[in-house]
Amino acid sequence: MKLPNGYGSVHKLPGKRRNPWRARKTDGWEFDEKGEKIKQKYITIGYYTKREEALQALADYNKDPYNLHAATITFSEIYDKWSEKKFQEISKSNINGYKASYLLCDSVKNMNFVDIKLSHLQKVVDESGKNFPTLRKLKVLFGQLFDYAIMHEIISKERDLVQYVNINKAGNPNAFDRKPFTKKEVQAVWKWSTTSEYIQIILMLIYSGVRIGELLDLKKENINLNEKWFDVIASKTESGIRKVPIADKILPYFKDWMNKNNCDYLLSTPDSQHFEYRNYYDSYWTPFIEQMNMNHRPHDTRHTCVSLLTVAGVDERMIKKIVGHKGQGVTQQVYTHIEIDELLVAINKI
Repeated sequence: MKLPNGYGSVHKLPGKRRNPWRARKTDGWEFDEKGEKIKQKYITIGYYTKREEALQALADYNKDPYNLHAATITFSEIYDKWSEKKFQEISKSNINGYKASYLLCDSVKNMNFVDIKLSHLQKVVDESGKNFPTLRKLKVLFGQLFDYAIMHEIISKERDLVQYVNINKAGNPNAFDRKPFTKKEVQAVWKWSTTSEYIQIILMLIYSGVRIGELLDLKKENINLNEKWFDVIASKTESGIRKVPIADKILPYFKDWMNKNNCDYLLSTPDSQHFEYRNYYDSYWTPFIEQMNMNHRPHDTRHTCVSLLTVAGVDERMIKKIVGHKGQGVTQQVYTHIEIDELLVAINKI
């Protein structure tokens, strides 16, 4: 007899065993860095002499394995039960990211999970006041909680609403207020840069025009120090795939980070691990910006680069090539040595 989907399974293990029949049940998914499902996980309920015993154990377990009351369990209770196990399996920076996302969910925390509709989730996103990287993490949290609820039969698969949540149009309500660093502020960053290699990252952003995610995900294998450029091989836009010139002013920082440790990535945490955006933003960017008495987000460095290049009289086409703005088509992404030299001349004007 075939068991219902999500009910669990009973199967016989190979070889001679005292208790060859195993009862098990799905226990969520393993996710990659982008929040995509890559592998299903299971929990073993027990091992039994006979198949009938295993089936009975599975049935008993399914009655209410975690004391989950489907009709009344709230969003916050689902989060508590999910995080109790999940947080044992992931890094501290990822835990902090999920906790930060959960703090945005005040409007649904006390709702019965079965009553949550798409409009409720979309409201959380629309009223969050956050930009895309944060909203992407929030959507991943939604996905994991809904998977947990489906797995434990609190809601049906048809109630998986997360795929319809739109995070592309929502964002930081102050997005249009983003402003470049002033000349005085840039000078201040140079002054402070002697105190920390992590403040130097701000200058690496300003004098390259890359997005913060592009720099954090930059691998050493994609950097050519001799010719002073690096490849952005993954970006949020097609035009973002490009070669970026390394300005002479920040070349020493690139060299220092290249030789710092054995991490595959150029930038790394103090324990030589790949930087997560949330870790960098919360633990380094925010404290340093406050220390320098400024008010900026990482994306402001990109605007600063564009502003400096414009003031220096660099051609708009060259600016688009450097920062990867829209308007640079696929056919324009084939670089010659002459063009790379031109990019270097342009970036060194600021």
